[in-house]
Amino acid sequence: MQAITVLGSTGSIGVSTLDVLARHPDRYQVFALSADQQWQLLASQCLQHHPRYAVLNDVEAVHRLTEVLAHHGCRTEVLLGPAALEAIAAHPDTDTVMAAIVGAAGLLPALAAAKAGKKILLANKEALVMAGGLFTRAVCEHGATLLPIDSEHNAIFQCLPFQETGGMANDMDACGVRKILLTASGGPFRNKSLSELAEVTPEQACAHPNWNMGRKISVDSATMLNKGLELIEACWLFNTTPRNIEVVIHPQSIIHSMVEYVDGSVLAQLGNPDMRTPIAHALAWPERIESGVSSLDLVAQGRLDFMAPDYERFPGLRLAEQAALAGATAPAILNAANEVAVAGFLQGQLPFTRIAEIIDAVLQQLPLAEPDTLDVVQSADLQARRLAQQLIGTRER
Repeated sequence: MQAITVLGSTGSIGVSTLDVLARHPDRYQVFALSADQQWQLLASQCLQHHPRYAVLNDVEAVHRLTEVLAHHGCRTEVLLGPAALEAIAAHPDTDTVMAAIVGAAGLLPALAAAKAGKKILLANKEALVMAGGLFTRAVCEHGATLLPIDSEHNAIFQCLPFQETGGMANDMDACGVRKILLTASGGPFRNKSLSELAEVTPEQACAHPNWNMGRKISVDSATMLNKGLELIEACWLFNTTPRNIEVVIHPQSIIHSMVEYVDGSVLAQLGNPDMRTPIAHALAWPERIESGVSSLDLVAQGRLDFMAPDYERFPGLRLAEQAALAGATAPAILNAANEVAVAGFLQGQLPFTRIAEIIDAVLQQLPLAEPDTLDVVQSADLQARRLAQQLIGTRER
């Protein structure tokens, strides 16, 4: 029986994780759950799964959840704040941590799990984007196991030779790998013109054609910045460089990514666009378990299309590739500026096309530093957020 902590249990990945866990009560028990402020959904999850701990990031939400659970006789202990997140991620009684908190807020608890030597199911790509060197070093030094949950990285992992340490490959050349083909749906705007992109609304940006995701990651998919973050993440996971990764638009989201070998073989992982597949794969790895996902019907699907990304319409992807090549704190700056710009777009403070402009301006204005400590990473993150906020405010006036 494995004890599972789900960080970000009220998000789409967290909900899917709990669905898979509920299908295998003989294998898994929920140890702890966390959410930002969604205490109502977290309450229902606690009443169903009876975790030992539940963590929220809002004082009022903690009071509300505590009252509801007490009323129902649920003995889950409710905790508050970032320190509690790190505590449940590193707790000696948890075996596996699903790291599904969106954004930079997920870095510290994921790092705590790594330092505690846990099996980490990594859905929070920002941990590697912001602090890839620090994070992978902690995984290696403390004997943690790192398994990717993003459908693309999980697909790449499945197409690579077996790795005892999980997603972190030792030497791609030694494996005979020529390149990684990172697929992208292209999001909801892949066929829109530049003039049309300037007018899109948050509701349109969040209406992904294939995946059911949160608002922030949906906007990232619409700008294709999400694919850029995934490229950076893939470099750390699979010990390679951006030059060995090719982004390919695949609108159907059936092939989740591919690996090309030096002999000309190309291995692909296919499946319906349902995050329960990579979640179940990582939970049971190296075994396989039922996920609840329906069988892929290729005959009904009929066709699979591929095309090159349009960097003019989606400059966020180009910016991410440049940040990956620059290294140092460039990826952390990119990520922080993007989080602020996306929040501004969702709040109606700037148009869709200004997201990439804000990111570009922040990257150009801030100096880079070697991210050899957490303080350096967090300082770069904070500076980028402040500058992005200033740029948004300046343009609005």
